[in-house]
Amino acid sequence: MSRPDLLQAGPLMPYLVEELERRFTLWPLHEQAEPAAFIAREGRRFQAAVTSTFVGFPADLVEACPNLRLIASFGVGTDSLALPYAQSRGITVTNTPDVLNDDTANMAIALLLACSRNLVANDRYLRAGQWPRAGDPPLGRGIAGRIIGIVGLGRIGMVIAQRLEAFGCVIAYHTRNLRADVPWRHAPDLVALAREAAALIVIVPGGPATQHMIDAEVMDALGPEGLLINVARGSVVDEAALVTALTEGRLGGAGLDVYQNEPHVPEAMFGLDQVILQPHQGSATRETRRAMADLVIGNLDRFFAGEALLTPLALSPSSRSVSA
Repeated sequence: MSRPDLLQAGPLMPYLVEELERRFTLWPLHEQAEPAAFIAREGRRFQAAVTSTFVGFPADLVEACPNLRLIASFGVGTDSLALPYAQSRGITVTNTPDVLNDDTANMAIALLLACSRNLVANDRYLRAGQWPRAGDPPLGRGIAGRIIGIVGLGRIGMVIAQRLEAFGCVIAYHTRNLRADVPWRHAPDLVALAREAAALIVIVPGGPATQHMIDAEVMDALGPEGLLINVARGSVVDEAALVTALTEGRLGGAGLDVYQNEPHVPEAMFGLDQVILQPHQGSATRETRRAMADLVIGNLDRFFAGEALLTPLALSPSSRSVSA
């Protein structure tokens, strides 16, 4: 029996590629000498495609695959996928939610602690031989008893809040609507929340609705003692305003795992001791990445077997209007 054809939109982790090659005839678009010519010639053969939130799946690629019925994405974000357009054409899109909640939440907490206690700056201070010469470095700040604002209270935001409770933090959250199922205080005004918080942890989806949600006004409200932690999407933060606020000392510090133009990061941040940078590592543990890969594989196996998918994304309102 011939194996189903599967379009691979870009690079994926080796374990996932190996498992896909065992099951399907894999066509890696990024390895073609002329990807545009290849997809124009072969696009009709694909009923399913695999991608990631980093690689994405744009509308022109959807257009080039007229028989496509499934896009299986490795990752939870959808802002790099032509989601409404794909769904308007009857294409199901899956992602890999929940299995990355713990590790992404842990990254947020790690960045918060590292920023508040100057862990990276102190490491450099010690390695430079400053401790015996100059004495103790400047004091850090504790987080127990202080207000930590969470911007977004979805699945990962909930886990972050639970972690913060264990540290004795006072939790407030900003969402469009109050959640009756949580014990924490709802803060409808983001700027007001920033003004009272020791730190903001950002964990909202990317996309037009949240573009530059964290702007200069929010940063100024956080102030020279406040911390900004972003484990959401780079597009959520006005990066130019962030560089300016940090350089001018109007914002106390930042812990960043995501950026506007990944993998490129503003070089102005490299020399700032009050900034801790990670190369988008929120879900990057062996355990979580394998679990994410297994969800992708499970969705593809079920699709080709004609069975219900594990993690289909709900039909977006904009896709309904496009298809209407």
